[in-house]
Amino acid sequence: MVIMSPSMTFQPVLERIAGEIERTPGRGRPADYIPALAACDPRSFGMAVAELDGTVYGVGDWRQPFSTQSITKVFTLALDLAREGDELWEHVGREPSGNPFNSLVQLEYENGIPRNPFINAGALVVTDRLQTRTGDAAGELLAFLRAESGNASLDFDKEVAASESAHGDRNAALAHFMKSYGNIDNEVPVLLDQYFRQCSIMASCADLALAAGFLARHGSRADGSRLLTLTQAKQVNAVMLTCGTYDAAGEFAYRVGLPGKSGVGGGIIAIVPGRCTLAVWSPGLDERGNSVAGVAALDRFTTLTGVSVF
Repeated sequence: MVIMSPSMTFQPVLERIAGEIERTPGRGRPADYIPALAACDPRSFGMAVAELDGTVYGVGDWRQPFSTQSITKVFTLALDLAREGDELWEHVGREPSGNPFNSLVQLEYENGIPRNPFINAGALVVTDRLQTRTGDAAGELLAFLRAESGNASLDFDKEVAASESAHGDRNAALAHFMKSYGNIDNEVPVLLDQYFRQCSIMASCADLALAAGFLARHGSRADGSRLLTLTQAKQVNAVMLTCGTYDAAGEFAYRVGLPGKSGVGGGIIAIVPGRCTLAVWSPGLDERGNSVAGVAALDRFTTLTGVSVF
């Protein structure tokens, strides 16, 4: 183990991890149920660490944009929570689901209230509420990511959004079902368009590590202004730890020991409150939709550095 001292940089650790990942066989398979993602090379790998002051270290394909997918749910949650506070939690829970991310099963038993904001049903509710408050949830999210990452070229991927829309029947079913319980305000086609655009945003590991920095800074944005209260930042990190990697959140917490959020584009972000943020990308997924190499890399990072929340 290489325990990090305050004066050490993360670069040597990242380079060691990249070398280990390169020698690791078996990287999983890309998300072939979204045709626009199916062609990604599962052996691609990038990783970045951003310190609180915006210093970024990276290795591999860390500046290669990829489809962020469900990682954006963290940012949409923060943007809506900042606007409406605890009222949000009357419409979406904070408990692990124990079911696949696109499951319909629990909604009927729980009267249209999704178990947490990171499964698809919960993310649809959060996007719906942000849409009601802003009139353009996806646009609000994109502007935030551009500002926090310092990358004004971040944008939606129209091909990915169209691909998800063409194969989005399960999400449409979730939205209609929740609307029947009065838990969706906007018309379902409008909501789905916002949601698919949100998930299609292309960003790199460097972009995401910087953009997530407000969670490591206990709610403060890159410019020093406050997005979330200390309590709200704690809440988001807590839900990431318990619910951020679908029905593998317990295994992720056991191996990595950090709040994290994955996406089926192969990316994962992770937070070390008060210290730094991480982003890793490798498009080969396990059966639960998490990046095989990404989880392994984050596991090695916390093992080598001793940096975790535990």
